Amino acid sequence: MKCLRIAGLALALVAPSIPSHAGESVNLILNWTPTADHSPFYYAKAQGWYEKAGIDLTIETGKGSGVSSLKVGSGGSPFGIADLATMLVARSKGADVVALMSIYANTGQTFYWLKSYGVNGPKDFPGHKIGNPPGDASRVMWPAFAKAAGIAADSVNFVNVGPTAKIAALKSHTVDIISDFYNEHDLKVIEFGSDLGHVNWKDIGLNPYGNSLIVNGAFLEKNPKLVEEFVKISQKAFAACVADVAPCLKALLDSVSGLDKENQERQWERIKFLMTDDFTTTKALGWIDGERMKKDYELVQTYLGMEKPFDVQTAFTNRMLDTSVKMDASKMKK
Repeated sequence: MKCLRIAGLALALVAPSIPSHAGESVNLILNWTPTADHSPFYYAKAQGWYEKAGIDLTIETGKGSGVSSLKVGSGGSPFGIADLATMLVARSKGADVVALMSIYANTGQTFYWLKSYGVNGPKDFPGHKIGNPPGDASRVMWPAFAKAAGIAADSVNFVNVGPTAKIAALKSHTVDIISDFYNEHDLKVIEFGSDLGHVNWKDIGLNPYGNSLIVNGAFLEKNPKLVEEFVKISQKAFAACVADVAPCLKALLDSVSGLDKENQERQWERIKFLMTDDFTTTKALGWIDGERMKKDYELVQTYLGMEKPFDVQTAFTNRMLDTSVKMDASKMKK
């Protein structure tokens, strides 16, 4: 028996060491209910890429960028997806959160309305009801939109409408206007046809970074290798889905009920447009430009104010990205 104990000890000493984060349970809170823009995470998980890196990933449905920013910032979830301007607001309020990778290099924030409701553009918004969830990025950043559009921030009424109930709320005239991501554009065109009106925030001169992968700052400091692996796996997955979205959407649809495959395919075409800019195509897929982040910070500071000002350069990092992985703009449909 003594010999067996000694042999066991010897084997333990020569056995390869297991990474400290092997099999570590990691949570990713989404900004929204899962749709095509989240499919790369489901694809990478289905392929076992996270598992091979010692990451036991759980994907949690979100309730808006404000909620995901605060949960990640408080340490309630190590990773999350959030609109970057909303994340900056949360950071100014003390949330310990850092951006790792842009998903939407262009803002996806869009307002939709029906012309038959007497709305033909942002100038007609006053006196109308806008439907979206309380934590929605467009509600958090509404004062910035209102100022850029030249209307009073308090001239509209917000109505709480869940992410999946927006079209129904607009159709039933429960609300006059809804906010939504541009990737959902085609579904509204099909539903409302020529009666549909819309404005993307970029159209009025506001183009802050949109949805991005974020991390809790303390978690990043404690687990830099795990974070780097998570980012590079996710980056690799997005590139794979740009090349061929079919297996990515299959992974999404296998995990999430109630989604229409054709709608998700249409969404992905819009998402590729949102992912593409001069930096994601030349620096790295997911690259966050420092000068643009300064402008986003100034946008938030000007329109919303910073509760606790901070150096915006501390709010993001590109060092986890694989610079050999770039956005392939040729995959966008003309």
